[in-house]
Amino acid sequence: MRVGSLRQLTLGSFILALVPLIALLWQSQSDLAKVSRMTTAETRFVVTAVGIMQQLEGAAIDLERTLRQYAIIQNTTVADLTDNAIAQFASARQDLCDIIDNSENCQQLVKQIEQLRNFRTINDQLLLNAYLASLSNGVIAMRKDVDASIQARLAIQREDMTSMQAKQAWSTAMLVSVSLLLILLGSQLIVKPVNKLKQIIQILAHQRGELPPLSTKAPFELIGVEKDLHWLSERLQQLEHIRTALLRHAAHELKTPLASIKEGCSLLSENVVGELNPQQAEVLSLLSSSTQRLNTLVEKLLDYNLLLQQAEPKFTSIDPAELVRDCVEDYALALQDREVTVDVRVESVSVDEELYRRILDNLVSNAVAHGAIGRPISVNIYEQDGVAVLDVANRGKKIPPEKVGKLFEPFTRGDDPRNDNVIGTGLGLSIVSDCARLMCGDVAVVEVDYADVCFRVSIPQKEKRK
Repeated sequence: MRVGSLRQLTLGSFILALVPLIALLWQSQSDLAKVSRMTTAETRFVVTAVGIMQQLEGAAIDLERTLRQYAIIQNTTVADLTDNAIAQFASARQDLCDIIDNSENCQQLVKQIEQLRNFRTINDQLLLNAYLASLSNGVIAMRKDVDASIQARLAIQREDMTSMQAKQAWSTAMLVSVSLLLILLGSQLIVKPVNKLKQIIQILAHQRGELPPLSTKAPFELIGVEKDLHWLSERLQQLEHIRTALLRHAAHELKTPLASIKEGCSLLSENVVGELNPQQAEVLSLLSSSTQRLNTLVEKLLDYNLLLQQAEPKFTSIDPAELVRDCVEDYALALQDREVTVDVRVESVSVDEELYRRILDNLVSNAVAHGAIGRPISVNIYEQDGVAVLDVANRGKKIPPEKVGKLFEPFTRGDDPRNDNVIGTGLGLSIVSDCARLMCGDVAVVEVDYADVCFRVSIPQKEKRK
């Protein structure tokens, strides 16, 4: 199935979802019209039956009156009135029997009418009273038949209404379900490619895995966005290859002459080419120091390149005390030279040991380089609300708030001079930020009451990362 534009898909899904509702509305109108016709017919029947019944009762009263008058005054005028009354009664009976089916009392009334047609020959008053009583009972029986017929038709109408309501309920449930299914289908045609776009973005953001193939059954606009993301992925891969190649070649080219310089400095320091005077020894010392610093800068550059390609971190429970102790030992000479002590308070946490060591190295190095001489450095590791917290704090000049946001960007250096008079690379805090991000954490500059500058690294523990 080919899918058009997003607008066409939205409008088509909306119209398609309306079809069952339109069918339901049509059926409701049809049932309502049927109920209206049924109600009209039943009302007409009731009104007609009751009206004819009243006419029959009135004709029966008139007939009884004329018959009794003829029994007293036997003349032609009264006889004609009696014949007319009998004819009206017979006509009302016929009309009533036409609308009432299978009434046995109709035949009884016919016999009673035939008996009364011979009223001229009835001379016995008791016989006339018996005929009139029988006629009255027949009229009463006809009224009961009319009432029974009305009740029967009302019962049929109630059954039809109940059946119609059940049918309407089932139709409503079925058509609404179909409408919901169509809505879900239409939304799925939109949500599925959108979720695929989110998947592609996640892959690009975390730089892991291959991109799924281009969609063929999606709105044109979303396919266009997907093509742009694939192009962006190819472009990022090209840039990544260029960056990796540049760093690799730069490191190689730098390390080759650097090794020669270090070897030359080593030969000079060992007096292989002759004894050096104090001025030459001082120059050689500066040269060796600069060479060592250049080697450190190259290693950090390569270290940053490897960090950007770091795989999924492996969280294990580590001994922070040993990790901090190893880190502090690496800076023992610098700490002794600046008369700085390190206060350590740690608890067991679950982190990636290699990434956590990089964080410690860079934060301690930053504290040594920018902390006040003779003032202690604090290293605290503890767990709080399911988060492993690392605080590295030092005394010294506070960081202006407007500069905090840019501290963790690559190749960004502070304006204040370092205590070791060495120009930094601006990668240390960026490496800290990237290591924390790889462990689903973050780093920030926080205010504490026991130091002037405090960097806090928060790493969620296993429950928080799920």
